[in-house]
Amino acid sequence: MLKQSLGGLDLADADAVELPRSKSQKPSVPSMRGSTNAMIKSMVEKDDRYAPIRDYALIGDCHGSALVSRAGSIDWCAFGRFDAAPAFCRILDASRGGSFSITPAGEFESERSYLDGTNILQTFFRTPSGTVRLTDFMPVGRKPGSSVHDYVTLEAPFALVRILEGVDGMVPMRLLYDPTSDYGRHRSLLTAMDGGVTASDGTQLRTSIDFDTSAASGARAEIELSAGDRRELLVYPAMARAPEASGEQLLQITRTFWEEWTEYSRHTGHHRDAVVRSALALKLMTYAPTGALVASPLTSLPEVIGGGRNWDYRFCWLRDSALTLYALSVLGYSGEAGRFGDYLMVACHASYPRLQIMYGIDSEAELPERTLDHLEGYAESRPVRIGNGAYQQTQHDVPGEILDWAHLQRGLGSRPGRRTRDFLAELADRTAENWSEPDSGLWEMRGEPMNHVYSKVMTWVTLERATTLAGSRKQKRRWRRTADEIVETVLSKGIDPKRGILMRAFESGELDGSLLAIPFTGFPIDAGLFGRTVDAIRDELSEGPFVYRYRSDDQLEGQEGAFLFCSFWFVDALLWLGREKEARSRFDELLDAANDLGLYSEEIDPASQIFLGNFPQAFTHLALIRTASLFELFHEKGLDGIRGTNTSRAKQLIGATAGPMALWEAFRQSGRLGRFRSSSRSILKL
Repeated sequence: MLKQSLGGLDLADADAVELPRSKSQKPSVPSMRGSTNAMIKSMVEKDDRYAPIRDYALIGDCHGSALVSRAGSIDWCAFGRFDAAPAFCRILDASRGGSFSITPAGEFESERSYLDGTNILQTFFRTPSGTVRLTDFMPVGRKPGSSVHDYVTLEAPFALVRILEGVDGMVPMRLLYDPTSDYGRHRSLLTAMDGGVTASDGTQLRTSIDFDTSAASGARAEIELSAGDRRELLVYPAMARAPEASGEQLLQITRTFWEEWTEYSRHTGHHRDAVVRSALALKLMTYAPTGALVASPLTSLPEVIGGGRNWDYRFCWLRDSALTLYALSVLGYSGEAGRFGDYLMVACHASYPRLQIMYGIDSEAELPERTLDHLEGYAESRPVRIGNGAYQQTQHDVPGEILDWAHLQRGLGSRPGRRTRDFLAELADRTAENWSEPDSGLWEMRGEPMNHVYSKVMTWVTLERATTLAGSRKQKRRWRRTADEIVETVLSKGIDPKRGILMRAFESGELDGSLLAIPFTGFPIDAGLFGRTVDAIRDELSEGPFVYRYRSDDQLEGQEGAFLFCSFWFVDALLWLGREKEARSRFDELLDAANDLGLYSEEIDPASQIFLGNFPQAFTHLALIRTASLFELFHEKGLDGIRGTNTSRAKQLIGATAGPMALWEAFRQSGRLGRFRSSSRSILKL
């Protein structure tokens, strides 16, 4: 059994780190199997202050987000903006970060799940004396006046709602409400008042429960819940106005919003549950006011426990966003792509004439990186960073991701306007001029630039897609000539002459997980060459179903975990080669590696399956959707179905998401008229 104390998890024995769970659930942290990462093993066995990353759940309102532990503690919560200073950040410092915990006073087991088709979390605490249900969510709904099918123009009160209900028996509960400000630098002075607790920074807790604020830090309460008892707790920051609706009313609006959005998915293949959960996670990572998509709603969760590979991912990488929108598009979603297109124009103008790899969620071009030395970091993994210095890097693949996304949107029925076409032509002209220059590559290494093979291939994508999207005849002739030159260069300098495989960079002799994605761009690559490359990656970068992005020295301390999106890319590569049996086996193992809610982090330790890096990670979830869609195509069309470009694959899967054919395709594939209307019950009025 797990015991919860106000200071953190009180581990009674070695099994405690694997629980709480029902006996039918798989352990939250599998037993160690000879992990090479001694720091990971030490953390799991000895450090009782931090919950495993895989034990968290994400809730949010497409503006901000929160992480809820299996034991009922909100250990991260940013209101209003993903990149806002959090009200709770215990996950980055168990002593100073602050949290909001609701847990049984004695021993308990917990089970949890999202309500079907939603991002509303329910946790059941089972104790010897009874059972309690805790419902956690951040209210969100469609804005009043939104048009039919508009699920991107949203309203949110910037609030956190927690609803406690007695299910059976009688359960004593302990509550600790301990908000902080400025990333834990300041602990708020709390004052009990009629109807809740107010903090000196303006954060409010609204509830009928009486809290004691006399302790040195935090407000505490102890209550008993019997069957049928119900308590609501609502937290909102100073910038927000308390919603007039009750917690139950907000729950129903939020539930309807998520269920209606989920119904727009056209995915009918196998693994629907995993695909829907990944889509819901990606939607949660969309910043509704601008359409920006964050790589992750968290900062500084470590890629190696105790090490310094800790980065802020609460920004919009153009590459990640383009790939995310592909994943949503093949499920039938189009609104997110339209909103992102507007964001893209504004963001790129902010750094004109330079195209950055990433921007802030409100189109900010400057993202200076600094460390928060007062925080110890997750499991003492320093430093904690905010901002990301990689925004200054040059990565030649980014224009290719943008052009490929634009090509996809056109193929699905959208038509780029003149301003967009001019922008795409300018990207192509610049690419034609500088494609031969080295860059920092997909993995944002902080060393000297190199001639990365994947980057070169994506410069080819830029020019190839541009010839169908924009430009004059003269420009198109130039782009085609340069594209042919790139193909010749890659196939002469990017292949290891001794082994006959692709290399990470020209004349490097090293492998790289990004090579797995090359044939899916439509780049003219020989199946034999690609097959040998895949076999070499299995031998040198793979441990079981998990694939490392590289093994070479990247001039950073410590050894990182295996990259989960590279692991899904490996499955894709096997399918492209027609090796379905091995692809299916690996895909099933990767699906089993998710946490109990179907969520993934950026990386994983292959031996222990402990999650590493920021959580959840958009790249991993978009990769899962892509792999599932490839299996669907493979079973229907064979190899011809999955080879080609993103546009050709998407058109086979869904036909259209915009234009006059979109509604017909949605009805043809689903057979449901419900997709032609939106409900007033998903409107949130503040």
